[in-house]
Amino acid sequence: MDKHYKKEGKYGYFEAGEGTPIVVLHGLMGGLSNFDGVAQYFPTKGYKVVIPDLPIYTQSLLKTNVKSFAKYVKDFINFKGYDKVILLGNSLGGHIALYHTKLYPEKVAGLVITGSSGLYESAMGDSYPRRGDYEYIRQKAEDVFYDPKIATPEIIDEVFATVNDRIKLLKTLTIAKSAIRHNMAKDLPKMTTETCIIWGKNDNVTPPSVAEEFNQLLPNSSLYWIDKCGHAAMMEHPDEFNEVLEKWLIKVNL
Repeated sequence: MDKHYKKEGKYGYFEAGEGTPIVVLHGLMGGLSNFDGVAQYFPTKGYKVVIPDLPIYTQSLLKTNVKSFAKYVKDFINFKGYDKVILLGNSLGGHIALYHTKLYPEKVAGLVITGSSGLYESAMGDSYPRRGDYEYIRQKAEDVFYDPKIATPEIIDEVFATVNDRIKLLKTLTIAKSAIRHNMAKDLPKMTTETCIIWGKNDNVTPPSVAEEFNQLLPNSSLYWIDKCGHAAMMEHPDEFNEVLEKWLIKVNL
């Protein structure tokens, strides 16, 4: 991934391929590498995959919220000169993608959400995060996946370091409150963008009922399930995730 990473002005991002841009938004504790499968597959299928670093821990506290991140994405899309994009987001990234689509529908040709917050108030975790307790953090990281082995020591160490950084912890809690404040139940019925919902059947963070509610509320949505899968389908079952997404893109002619 490193050789495709670029830094231009205030933006750092991964970019590979040519064609319709798929702009990928990572989650709160996530990063660009969460989408390795997408980044390797879709450039071979006629798409440009672009994954910006979201300024989750670098914005001022006043701008640490879903709406500001949605505006950041709009500014990035304009900076890159894209007319329309396909937006793909996981967890908080899905929420940002949804909010961006609400504010700037003219920029979004299609929307893809997986394990997204935006409807479910406990999406950021009920008792999370707790500082200093490595075993607790390990358990929390493993709970994200159906197969706990996906939570490698590197992933656990990264989460542990984040929640033990006082500023990052404060911003994590600020984002969690913002996600609750920016509940989208009333907005979704007015959003007509073609939407693909890909969900793990065993998601403990945003349970399957959340996906069903998204599907009911979004007028032009299709819901797809991945079995034996937790909160990050694109990490846990990358091949199946890519297959589902590609079929949907063909179906809606994107």
